[in-house]
Amino acid sequence: MNNKILFWLGLAIAASGIFSPAVSLALGLVYGLTLQNPYQSQTRVLCKLLLQASVVGLGFGMNLHQVIHAGRSGFIYTACGITISMIAGLALGRYLGVEGTSSFLISAGTAICGGSAIAAVGPIIEANEDEMAVSLGTVFILNSVALLIFPTIGWLLHLSQTQFGLWAALAIHDTSSVVGATAKYGALALAIGTTVKLARALWIVPLSIATAIVKKTKTRIQWPWFILFFCLAAVANTYLPQFAPAYPVLNKLGKLGLSATLFLIGTGLTRQTIRQVGIRPLMQGVILWALVALSSLALIHMNWIRI
Repeated sequence: MNNKILFWLGLAIAASGIFSPAVSLALGLVYGLTLQNPYQSQTRVLCKLLLQASVVGLGFGMNLHQVIHAGRSGFIYTACGITISMIAGLALGRYLGVEGTSSFLISAGTAICGGSAIAAVGPIIEANEDEMAVSLGTVFILNSVALLIFPTIGWLLHLSQTQFGLWAALAIHDTSSVVGATAKYGALALAIGTTVKLARALWIVPLSIATAIVKKTKTRIQWPWFILFFCLAAVANTYLPQFAPAYPVLNKLGKLGLSATLFLIGTGLTRQTIRQVGIRPLMQGVILWALVALSSLALIHMNWIRI
């Protein structure tokens, strides 16, 4: 059986909803580390579009009041966390001798929302393909690890669904991994994690503007429009009951799309990607991520951060 057949078979299994999102990711990782993805460039494009569409679909399962409450409650935590993460990340990158552009991208990806933040600020600071690949590879590896280990840690520490959802939103890089981890933990964790993470993702805009001002560049900022559509989906679910029969269907499609996205993400993690990242950027990403994850977990566990 050749690579293409196995690829489409794995994608079909992931999109069927038979297995959890974590299993879909695991299937993708096995494929990516053992075989060659025959649709590498197409997969990158599809991942981005499918993730955004899936997040919008998940919005049809959200109540707007819950979204606003979670986003408002997490505002201060997010602002402080992003500022501290950026400062710590840049200092750590300088200490480890990581090249300045890669260090900034890794710090931004850890502070806000992984690949989306890197994709937004990369063109602004005129990052080249190698720098983008190294930064995305670092964040991607840590995303995969987080998706697999966070639910287990949450269960071992007996975190409530609210606590886990908040922790995942603050400590996991990409929206897809936050959704995948919280969906495995429970429905309330998914609601909290998704809304806080999407509110966090909005900080791409001020970071991009600030970076453009400092760098004095006129590069066009990439706006995260799918967040607006997620909010509109929540508005419809909350205030337009006449379309209620359609919302569970759209929400289910969002969940299936997420599962398929995680499989595609897994296929992108190859041995070449791991080698390409290198030890210093990976050390920066791991140490910074560990600091963010452990400090936010401790504060949540002590009930200093809560919703």
